[in-house]
Amino acid sequence: MDGTQTGDLRSALLALAAGLLLLRFIPQLPPVSLLLACALLGLILLPFRGYRIGLLLLGFSWACLSAQGALDDRLDPELDGRTLWLEGRVVDLPDVRDGVVRFHLAEPQSRRAELPQLLRLSWYDGPAIRAGEVWRLAVNLKRPHGLVNPQSFDYEAWLLAQRIGGVGTIKSGQRLSEAGGGAAWRDGVRQHMLAKDPHGRAGGLAALVLGDSSGLSVADWRVLQDTGTVHLLVISGQHVTLVAGISYGLVFWLARLGWWPRALPWLPVACLLGFASALGYSLLAGFEVPVQRACAMIGLVLLWRWRFRHLGITLPLLMALVAVLLLEPLAVLQPGFWLSFGAVGLLILIFAARLGVWAWWRTLGRAQWAMTLGLLPMLLALGLPISASSPLANLIAVPWVGFAVVPLALLGTLLLPVPWLGEGLLWLAGFSLEWLFRLLGLMAAWLPAWLPSKLPLWGWLLVALGTLFILLPGGVPLRSLGLILLLPLLFTPVERPAEQRAEVWMLDVGQGLSMLVLTRQHALLYDAGPSFGDFDLGERVVLPSLRALDVRALDMLLISHSDNDHSGGAEAVARGMPVKRVVSGEAPALPVGLDAEACAEENWSWDGVKFGTWRWAEATNSNSSSCVLMIEAAGERILLTGDIDARAERALIDSGHDLQARWLVAPHHGSRSSSSWALLKAVQPQAVLYSRGKHNAYGHPHPSIVSRYAAFDARAYDSVETGALRIDLGSFGEPQALREIPRFWREK
Repeated sequence: MDGTQTGDLRSALLALAAGLLLLRFIPQLPPVSLLLACALLGLILLPFRGYRIGLLLLGFSWACLSAQGALDDRLDPELDGRTLWLEGRVVDLPDVRDGVVRFHLAEPQSRRAELPQLLRLSWYDGPAIRAGEVWRLAVNLKRPHGLVNPQSFDYEAWLLAQRIGGVGTIKSGQRLSEAGGGAAWRDGVRQHMLAKDPHGRAGGLAALVLGDSSGLSVADWRVLQDTGTVHLLVISGQHVTLVAGISYGLVFWLARLGWWPRALPWLPVACLLGFASALGYSLLAGFEVPVQRACAMIGLVLLWRWRFRHLGITLPLLMALVAVLLLEPLAVLQPGFWLSFGAVGLLILIFAARLGVWAWWRTLGRAQWAMTLGLLPMLLALGLPISASSPLANLIAVPWVGFAVVPLALLGTLLLPVPWLGEGLLWLAGFSLEWLFRLLGLMAAWLPAWLPSKLPLWGWLLVALGTLFILLPGGVPLRSLGLILLLPLLFTPVERPAEQRAEVWMLDVGQGLSMLVLTRQHALLYDAGPSFGDFDLGERVVLPSLRALDVRALDMLLISHSDNDHSGGAEAVARGMPVKRVVSGEAPALPVGLDAEACAEENWSWDGVKFGTWRWAEATNSNSSSCVLMIEAAGERILLTGDIDARAERALIDSGHDLQARWLVAPHHGSRSSSSWALLKAVQPQAVLYSRGKHNAYGHPHPSIVSRYAAFDARAYDSVETGALRIDLGSFGEPQALREIPRFWREK
């Protein structure tokens, strides 16, 4: 293949890849008829000079049709919230934590309805479940639905990328057949690891060997995130490449030392053995999409090394990219896809044009420095934290995991049938991993991860250009200009409300409440969402959203009362950023570390915006003890009521305060014990806000309460339908609902 043909092939692959990648950036999927027309036009253009446009159209059509197929496989809306009996096989390894078993059920069958091909189910206090078993289950089914906030994990995108068409909660069930096959063997290995639990690191070893990260605690994830080493404990291209490299290197060194049979060419054997090792490890790890991606990349690189090295290194990368996207176009919805290909591209940029041979320590150091800086624009675009300690942490952890933990863990797993030997190797692997986590924990405490504010497009483009300049080879002019172009990271102007205006956010925290109030120079958080064991919405939703909105400190954290759905996330928020003052209607019932003050009748002004609090002094229970907050900006008011009941509402009315407000946060999420006629007459709300979880067990908001607000012509805003809601208090305008921002994978 000559240079012209290579160039044509490269441009053809680029066009096809561009069409496939476009899926990530379109707000809505085109109609199927239009996609079929685009595909037909692409086929017509292929024999002519416009073949690149034809390939782009074909790639785009295929990606959109694949995504539409996944959307069509979602649970029928008529089945949303219904309970059905169904049968199916457990696939992959069940996730067991906090008394809840979560697993995927493949090809479920029901006599009463047609179901998606894959369901994600949860069984609270359920029995032990093994991969490969067949179960008959009574399941309360739900359509995919996630929280939508300024910054939080996009659960709906993740479900679609996994082609999970529905979720559900199991009410009861019975096992129809025992486990069998490879999935059962993997589960057996995991159970053995968990039973022995070498040095308390069975979860980490299972993640490295089996691709099962459910055993890692929230504290473990926090350490990995703060040090930029998440990729080391999640099966990725690095692990698969390491296994392939060991096999390839074994043959290479035997040949170099003259111990390889001369009649047998060493290079094809090395490449085949390397790919076979990578494939075997991938199957052991469950062959998930990221592992498939790594396997495809390694296979193409080894093929390039064997037969096509003269074509350059970028060609196999492009071929791997196209192969992965053709097999699974929805991979573009996963951050790991962008980070893995971005990392490989950066390594090519850094090392392809180097002169001479570098020492191993210099090579590793430059690679880690380049990864930290080069992936910065991608991390910003994906809304992921940035670790300042990542270069040092990876410089230590990469060889530690790659040459000690992984080989020991893999050998220990394979040799488990050999008495003492397999368990001894796993013990050494756990010992090594434990000390690595101790070291990473010190680094995380020294330099925790940083989540910068969202940059405007122009700021992001400058940062991306700056990183490119810095990564260019030495001697290239204007490299130092890159440092100046990074300044938007630190000095991008932040939009704040004008004097006498306030920006009010009702965050989407499910069955709970958290509201942020921003004035020109102050920030107040009213409630912090719930916490369920390790699943703390204060840490996972509220805190990232505050940082995304450039809130770096809170002047006040006001916790209405001590119920978990209002106070559960408070400690995570206080741990994550400075809080000048904590106030609560039930201060003694909150954790001592918050040092909360009792809510009292108090009035103050920030930047021309008026605030006032009230608490019923004769409250006899938690709900009626809620601290009520009134906010007024330029004559427009919002009343935040916590969970007060009808008796507390009457006391509030009798207190003599002027309660008229345009916006009212429904007391107790719309419970029928609240929102009395008397309160609504006193407030005269034009709009009511419901903060609640979809299909919540309490039936909030109650239909009678919804009808009551409708009788007052109050427009309803439900967090289930709006996601996070932004109100520009003082403008008397319409709110902005984040769920209304079009994303083709989001439930409407």
